[in-house]
Amino acid sequence: MAHHPQNHTKEPFVRIVKRDAVSPQKAWGIRIIGLLCALIVCAILIFSLTKLNPISVYTSMFRGAFGTVRRSWQTIRDAMMLLCVSLGLAPAFMMRFWNIGAEGQILVGGVATAGCMIYLGDKLPTPLLFVVMFAASILAGAIWGFVPALFKAKFGTNETLFTLMMNYIAIQLTSYFVALWEKPFGSNSVGIINDRTNAGWFQPLFGQQYGWNVVIVLLITFGMYFYLRHSKHGYEIQVVGESENTARYAGINVKRVIMRTMIISGAICGLSGCIAVAGAGHTISVSTAGGRGFTAIIVAWLSKFNPFVMIIFSFLLAFLDKGAAEIASKFNLNDHVSDILEGIILFFVLGSEFFITYKLIFRKSEKASAKEEN
Repeated sequence: MAHHPQNHTKEPFVRIVKRDAVSPQKAWGIRIIGLLCALIVCAILIFSLTKLNPISVYTSMFRGAFGTVRRSWQTIRDAMMLLCVSLGLAPAFMMRFWNIGAEGQILVGGVATAGCMIYLGDKLPTPLLFVVMFAASILAGAIWGFVPALFKAKFGTNETLFTLMMNYIAIQLTSYFVALWEKPFGSNSVGIINDRTNAGWFQPLFGQQYGWNVVIVLLITFGMYFYLRHSKHGYEIQVVGESENTARYAGINVKRVIMRTMIISGAICGLSGCIAVAGAGHTISVSTAGGRGFTAIIVAWLSKFNPFVMIIFSFLLAFLDKGAAEIASKFNLNDHVSDILEGIILFFVLGSEFFITYKLIFRKSEKASAKEEN
């Protein structure tokens, strides 16, 4: 009688298994635990490197972001800008179209706005000027989003590389217009546009300089929520993102959805360029986007494309940015230390999303297994 040797291959010590479903309460609990762990690790690092009291450092971070009314509104301004770009990326990323070109879309929207302010600021009445500015920035961003979508839909090009390369074209285009509009001549800077007339500037709302920024971005937030969750277009975006073959089988024109969605994505990012120029900096430069096009990717993914959750993560990242700058100046730390702290917190926040989606199953010991069998 043949003897078949038993298979003694051991199970791996730990297995990663996808969770079936996680309640919103448990998901936020995991996120809060991740944030607390990040604060503990940062506290240990702060004390070991600088011998400073971590509580004092965290207090300074809060004061740097919300210590005064002026600082609070600057944090709100930055959060609204980041939120606007994240809202622009949400439909593209939900469709699994990797739009890495938000930086360029912000810049061309900003250039279009600056051009309107410079050439039309003293020729059009204020309401019409704003309409033209909004339309120009939306159109510029939409074109910048449409071009890679067209090539993706028609020729199957790689949208990641295409949108990334479009960023460099936008940077050079911005440099050209900065040189064209430089003031004073030879400064390599546009300076403050319409500093005497304030033509094209967002005026204070309810006594706050950035009030209109908040109103416009929150309107976009509500609009994007209903567009993605309660419209036919939103349903089509979701189906295409899950499976293009399924979408085709359901009678959805995938190429049209790709182009339409990227036009919307680019348009909103272009509008954020208008907000950056007309509602904040009142100038244009290659640093107008400020890396928000890449940071917004984190916000969009962490929020699972929920526009209202994006508000929370936008404020978190704006707070970290302002807080890191404050502790760097107050405690005479170099920028690398503050960047390390910001990176650790982001790492734990991103890591918590892993544990929301997956769980770890550890291999039981042989004694425990034998005890269960008995």
